[in-house]
Amino acid sequence: MSIESSDPKLYEIKPLIDLERENRHLRRTISLLQTELQRINDRPAVVAEVKSIYKNKAIIRVHNGNQFAVSIGKKFEDKIKVQDTVLAEQRSLTIIDIIEEHKSHDVEKFVIIEKPDTKWEELGGLHDQIRELKEVVELPLKNPEIFRELGIKPPKGVILHGPSGTGKTMLAKAVAASTNATFIEIIASELNQKFIGEGAKLVKDLFAVAREKSPTIIFIDEIDALAGERLENATSGEREVQRTFIQFLAEMDGFKSLDNVKIIAATNRIDTIDPALLRPGRFDRLVEVGMPNKEEREEIFKIHTENMNTEKISLSSLAKKTEEFSGADIQAVCTEAGYNALRDNRKKIIFKDFINAINKLNNEIVDEHVNMFG
Repeated sequence: MSIESSDPKLYEIKPLIDLERENRHLRRTISLLQTELQRINDRPAVVAEVKSIYKNKAIIRVHNGNQFAVSIGKKFEDKIKVQDTVLAEQRSLTIIDIIEEHKSHDVEKFVIIEKPDTKWEELGGLHDQIRELKEVVELPLKNPEIFRELGIKPPKGVILHGPSGTGKTMLAKAVAASTNATFIEIIASELNQKFIGEGAKLVKDLFAVAREKSPTIIFIDEIDALAGERLENATSGEREVQRTFIQFLAEMDGFKSLDNVKIIAATNRIDTIDPALLRPGRFDRLVEVGMPNKEEREEIFKIHTENMNTEKISLSSLAKKTEEFSGADIQAVCTEAGYNALRDNRKKIIFKDFINAINKLNNEIVDEHVNMFG
């Protein structure tokens, strides 16, 4: 007789053994599935932007500008919204997570954001330019109600144009300081990105940051790198620059002239600027910042030597000897004069130090032109 037939209790134990065996199998299966899920989650995911949603599908745009119709993970079907930033599984591009919104912007990697302390009095020989900026930038930010009462709209933007080193950046910082505005500085070429749509997104972010931190002065240096005249037979790279430029125009058109955001652009090549940027309602005020004349150079020397320990020197003579020098050149002369005194172990800067500094800078300028033009 078998054991099973001889011991009735075994008939009660066997189902329990089978259940325990099945339970162990299920636990192993769950563990394997969890490991696989963890492996999928640990795999690098694709960051994408949701462009539209249709039923349980989403149209997403990935980093290189390509768009795909993809599935939405069941966990997120009712949570995904247009313009959300999401993570998509690398192979199938199924959406597996949503990146929560945050206030940082990609453009913040490319800009300088500060609260300048530059005073109008620190700018020598720029009286006409200061007057214009006070009228078209400072006054609307400080007293917008005056413009509302008169029913007129001040310019949204100003272009400062002229040679390098003439004080365009200093002017922009001074008006930001006088209005206690946030100063956002960016070089226009930084907005021209490699992949389709990236430059346009940076432009959108730039204006979003400016509104968040208003009152704000956006200072765009070398605007000609973004706003050069458009060509009919453009390369793919040039077409992407044009897309970025069109987005820039759209952003300018999208905010009111009395908003607490003003745009100051600078260029050395005003002749290359696209006319679309200069039409009324955009940059309709052009301010020339030229090389200083003798009286203005003397004023610049006075500002830069005010806190220097000098013997009595003739600022008029220095101004005569620095024809064709910019304000930045004159500042460099004063700094170099100080180094001349240091090299001679003197605590006072004498007239000869300035003359030697002028000669040195003149030689550097000549060398630069030789290297540039051969």
